[in-house]
Amino acid sequence: MGGVYRFLLTPRWWGINVFVLLAIPFCVFMGSWQLSRFEERVDSHRGAQAEAASDKREAARPVAEMLPVDKATLGEQVTATGRYGEQFLVPDRELDDRQGFYVLTLLRIDGGEALPVVRGWLPGDADAAEVPDAPAGEVTVTGALQASEQPGENGVPGRGGWPQGQTGAISAASLVNLVPYDVYDAWVTLNEGDAGMKAVPVSATQDSGLDLKAFQNLGYTGEWFVFAGFVVFMWFRLLRREVEFARDAELGLVEREDSEPVGV
Repeated sequence: MGGVYRFLLTPRWWGINVFVLLAIPFCVFMGSWQLSRFEERVDSHRGAQAEAASDKREAARPVAEMLPVDKATLGEQVTATGRYGEQFLVPDRELDDRQGFYVLTLLRIDGGEALPVVRGWLPGDADAAEVPDAPAGEVTVTGALQASEQPGENGVPGRGGWPQGQTGAISAASLVNLVPYDVYDAWVTLNEGDAGMKAVPVSATQDSGLDLKAFQNLGYTGEWFVFAGFVVFMWFRLLRREVEFARDAELGLVEREDSEPVGV
């Protein structure tokens, strides 16, 4: 090796090259490991959600045993028996990127109270003529327990003055003014939509997302790959500077260090 690249044979550059050859694979390995940790956490999270959903669906309990709704009972499977009564439409509800409305029917349970049951979702503007009739006689429903909604939160319409037969929020506070009996301060979304309607998915429960450690793993993944790129960038930058210095030395523009070995 001769010419301007003979500096690569100096002890300093031997050290730099060895460091680069070790640092790049190490950074790539660590980045890949952090990425695998993130993927493991994602898979574990999905598995836990699927297992929880399966367990809940297999172990539906009477709704009265699961009240009041809290973090532990939110989204749990419950069952109730009664007769359907008054029905309301809940407009301005989006599902699968389409605008539509919920069909909310009150299930009169023995004892006088009523359980709000979302029987399903229909697309378009709220129109009572398009809603299938509720089953007659005594029925048993099974679905996910949900907390009462607050207008203006989590996409719940906040405006008032709804037409007759409609309501903006599914809550005891809003429904108790529309019917002459007590209403449970909770509601249920059926696992399968009634009469061909689309089932309304369970609202996200608290603390159901990926934990902070998962996103830390993802952040560390990016950092390690950035480190690898930085090592390559600095190596080329040092190489370019040394080449420019060697060319200037050959032209006599700068003095070559005496300790620099003669090229081969």
